[in-house]
Amino acid sequence: MKLSIRDITGSSILAGAPSGRNLFAHLIDALPKEIDSARAIFLDFDGIEVATASYLRESVLEFRDYTRGRKTPFYPVIANASPNVIDELVELVQPRSDVLLSCKLDEEGKVLRTRLIGVLEPMQKATLELLSNLGEASASQLRDVGSDDIKTTAWNNRLAALCNLGLISENSMGRTKLYRPLLSGGNHGH
Repeated sequence: MKLSIRDITGSSILAGAPSGRNLFAHLIDALPKEIDSARAIFLDFDGIEVATASYLRESVLEFRDYTRGRKTPFYPVIANASPNVIDELVELVQPRSDVLLSCKLDEEGKVLRTRLIGVLEPMQKATLELLSNLGEASASQLRDVGSDDIKTTAWNNRLAALCNLGLISENSMGRTKLYRPLLSGGNHGH
């Protein structure tokens, strides 16, 4: 699912916390009601020249925190952001040790490239890389293939943190939770 920030706001320059809160409300209203499987929500910044940190904090970060904090099936991804917008996002997330997932989408909505905005802590990065190599895994499967002697609880904590950041999706299969990278191997969270 792709939401054009340019279409919603009607502007190429996005500034100020109040305007950011307005976009946040629009994004919440745009969420489909009858979805139960994990899916990426692409916040398409194509056509946006500038977005200030205060605007992005009140819109994009709030939206990510809202969707992940309430354990909705939605995982926001920044799409087609200009270098100016990326710079503002970096300024926003780095002091918080936060991370956002971003990508480049083509006209058909196909993911061409992904990148992280911000820096993952080393254990989370290693967990994400291992999960990316496996494609999908539970905490106990990661424990079994992980190189060090880490308990399942520690794997669960790492996976929960990555899920809260919106970098991986969680699907429950009975009592087991399976995790997969949000944007991987042609599966874009659909």
